[in-house]
Order: sequence, then C-alpha cells, then structure tokens
Amino acid sequence: MEQISGWILSIAGIICISVIIELLLPNGQMNRYIKGVLSFLVILIVIMPIPKLLNKDFDFSNIFNNEIYEIDSDYLYQVNIDKMNGIKETIENKVEERGYKNVSVYLNCDIFDNAMQFKSIYVDLSDLVISENAEHNNITKIKKDISNIIMTVVDIDEEAILYDG
Repeated sequence: MEQISGWILSIAGIICISVIIELLLPNGQMNRYIKGVLSFLVILIVIMPIPKLLNKDFDFSNIFNNEIYEIDSDYLYQVNIDKMNGIKETIENKVEERGYKNVSVYLNCDIFDNAMQFKSIYVDLSDLVISENAEHNNITKIKKDISNIIMTVVDIDEEAILYDG
C-alpha cells in the first residue's frame, strides 16, 4: 500500500511540476521540447511499477547510458547567427540614436562555438552622416563614443574595435 501511495504521489508531483513549468515558459519552439521531456518523465513514472508487478528486475540506468551527446551544429549556427544579427542591429540603432547615421557594424566571431566570443568588430564610417543632435563632430570623439556604445552591448576590448573611414 505504501508503494502505491508513493507511486501516486510521484505522478501527482511530476504533473504539478509540469503544469508550473508550462505556465512559466513562453510559447515557442523550446516550449515544445520541454513539454516533450516532461511527457516522457510522466510516462516513465507511470510505467515504473510494471516491472515489479511482473516480478522482473528492470534497470532504468540501461536506458540512459553514458553516451557522449553531440551538439547540433546547424542549430547552434542558426542561434548564433540570430544572436549576432540582433547585436549588430542593437549597436547600429544605439549609434543612430546618438546622431551618427549610416554607420555599418560587422562582427567577427566564431559562430560554431557555444560561448560565441567576439574576436573583433569592424565599424565602417565611410558613409557617416553627423546629425544636428549628435554629441560630437570630431571624428576621434565619435570613434570613442561608438566604442563606448559597442562595449556596453558586447564584452570586447576597445583595441578589438576597428574603424574605417
């Protein structure tokens, strides 16, 4: 009787955790994957007493052996490309808000790396237009201002920010 009540509590517990996690997660592709994992856990908990009922020794550790799992490089590539495009757009928008228009930013990083460390950032000022509300009109001060903007968005040394124009 104690085993049955523990089994029922396990089922109720995993369902409660599933509902809470489902409420906290935003809609999207990651939500589907997490729902799938939680559904798999519910099924495992529900079928757990079946081997005991059949008087067989069943080892769940054989299901989850210690194989090495590989990261999907296509998925990592797409995530990092999206992240890089978002960072580029953020930098260009903040630079434009300061009054410097037509500034192009190019990011150099390893998009196949989990951490995505930036090696350098190239800023093209050849088509720079300085608006009336710009804080500076001296090119040295403009470069320093743009560098500060970039360093607030990305963790990079100022020496790794290269300018043209």
